[in-house]
Amino acid sequence: MKIKNLRIAFVDRLQDHYPLEEVQSFFQITAHHFLGYSRMDIVLHLETIVEETQVQQFLTTCDRLKNHEPIQYILGDTEFYGLPFKVTPVTLIPRPETEELVSWILEDLFKDSALKLLDIGTGSGCIAISLATHLEQTNVTAYDISEEALKVASANAISNKVAVTFKQVDILNVGVLDQVYDCIVSNPPYVRELEKEEIQSNVLDHEPHTALFVSDTNPLVFYNAIGKLAFENLSGNGMLFFEINQYLGKETVQLLKEIGFIHVELRQDIFGNDRMIKASK
Repeated sequence: MKIKNLRIAFVDRLQDHYPLEEVQSFFQITAHHFLGYSRMDIVLHLETIVEETQVQQFLTTCDRLKNHEPIQYILGDTEFYGLPFKVTPVTLIPRPETEELVSWILEDLFKDSALKLLDIGTGSGCIAISLATHLEQTNVTAYDISEEALKVASANAISNKVAVTFKQVDILNVGVLDQVYDCIVSNPPYVRELEKEEIQSNVLDHEPHTALFVSDTNPLVFYNAIGKLAFENLSGNGMLFFEINQYLGKETVQLLKEIGFIHVELRQDIFGNDRMIKASK
């Protein structure tokens, strides 16, 4: 089958399930994964014959997409901050908003200094590994409660050729951190149960709920625990960074001030939502 005919078949199978623009994006991602073709390559190779085994890979991808399974899980990888990452259903799929958080941290840290940095709730390791890539002298440690997620994160560190120390830790049951850090960052669970109706089915049905949801009665439980640990274990000029629930920006700022942080800055993402916080003593 020629690529041009494969593209037609791909779109035809999915056009009743997704907007056309999204289907076309799926095809480009799939073509890059299985054929190594960029968007421009596809245009230049429309007459190229695709082997039957590869055609079946495309059609299998279509069938799984019909069930609204995330394409990142289907293909097993994604890109974050320009780096390749393996992802599985035991880890959240990295979001563009989190890339903005990484950019903010890189803006504010002294890149040429030997710093100690901790990422809490690392998941696929996307934050820790991206920072380790750009902060070559920084010693990076990453915590997660999930042993399976840590296996994925460790593999991602190896494939991206960076050194990160991974530890299995339940941050809600930690009395004190193992050392003083210059920077602590976390993208903890923050979606309230009451917000589930806003979550698309591809996320709700496939991504790990323990990494997404918190109770309606105590939605800032992780921010409270991490904030207190950070206040006691940050260096004098240390900084705490959070990704946050867009609906709880003011409440999170107030919580951090009550813990004792003097300087607390709330920043919006590219969509205009309250999404990130930086705090220091």
